Amino acid sequence: MVVDVVMDQLDGVHGRIGGRFARSEPRNRAREYVSGLVAGLERKNGWTLAEQAGEVSPDGMQRLLRWADWDIDGVRDDVRDYVVEHLGEPGGVLIVDDTGFVKKGTRSAGVQRQYSGTAGRIENCQIGTFLAYAGARGHALIDRELYLPEPWIADPDRCRRAGIPEGAEFETKPRQAMAMLARAFAAKVPFAWVTADEAYGQVKYLRLWLEAHDAAHVLATKVNDTLVTTGGREARADELIADLPARSWRRLSVGAGAHGPREYEWARVAIRIGWQPGRGHWLLARRSLSDPAEIAYYVCYGPRRSTLLDLARIAGARWRIEECFQQAKNEAGLDHYQVRSWRAWYAHITLSMLAHAWLAVSRSLAIKGEPVPTNQA
Repeated sequence: MVVDVVMDQLDGVHGRIGGRFARSEPRNRAREYVSGLVAGLERKNGWTLAEQAGEVSPDGMQRLLRWADWDIDGVRDDVRDYVVEHLGEPGGVLIVDDTGFVKKGTRSAGVQRQYSGTAGRIENCQIGTFLAYAGARGHALIDRELYLPEPWIADPDRCRRAGIPEGAEFETKPRQAMAMLARAFAAKVPFAWVTADEAYGQVKYLRLWLEAHDAAHVLATKVNDTLVTTGGREARADELIADLPARSWRRLSVGAGAHGPREYEWARVAIRIGWQPGRGHWLLARRSLSDPAEIAYYVCYGPRRSTLLDLARIAGARWRIEECFQQAKNEAGLDHYQVRSWRAWYAHITLSMLAHAWLAVSRSLAIKGEPVPTNQA
């Protein structure tokens, strides 16, 4: 039964993280916290999670997030390993993106008025940068970083009040992405491609870093990005695509969307000189069927044998992290928190990622109909 699969996985994932806790009380409370996050409560905060667990006050849940002795980053690594164990495959895709958490006031770590892609406007919010893993059997979040705007770094007293570690330095979101990807590479997470939206893809130092690690990638970029052609000159992305003949475009579907197959016209052109053996560089373009003037651009690096469909498929895989955000917020309480400190944010987000991974793996096993052992460490 599906319920048996779900509960079996909860036992397994709780056993996996057990060694990250110094005492049994927070270890057991973490299980109750994760269970509460997926319990269908309208709001998932210290009070409601405590009531769900049969506790008379939120003190224990708040202590779990703020002070209890457990290895939060160790649990993060356990979440990643759990996802890879059940959903990993050589053709997996690593996806980077950020999401906003609307907040009131000015005391929560990293909060300020800033653009939130989630809201589509400037909001008083925190921004989290995330790494997701996507395979044929499912997808889940595997890493996270809290973005600290420069005004926070410039105010040590404010940082101290929010519990931000002394000496914290400003990091752009692409730098945070590199740190998370480096952790995935070091852990030998199986993957074939990396993808991200324009906020990351237009950053040339990120592209060079990925290439230095021989990490194949399809990264969205801006229309006026300058690229080196196979002839050695520089040209804008839109100019290179505008020069392509009509026969270069192919109508392809790269997966099912909310309203049916996501079909676009796609084309690519080779770029860069001095390709490494077995590797290639391309500029990829995606054109709307209803409005041919609506074109998205992607800078690509990967195996020389990569086809247009291969590149289009990876570009289209980015929606999976959006689905991760939606599922984690709706089903695992990713944005249902009332904490202000740096540590408490990481604690809650990590446990929410664990809850979401638990659901993603359980779905995969229920669909497959073949539960696998969950007692692997």
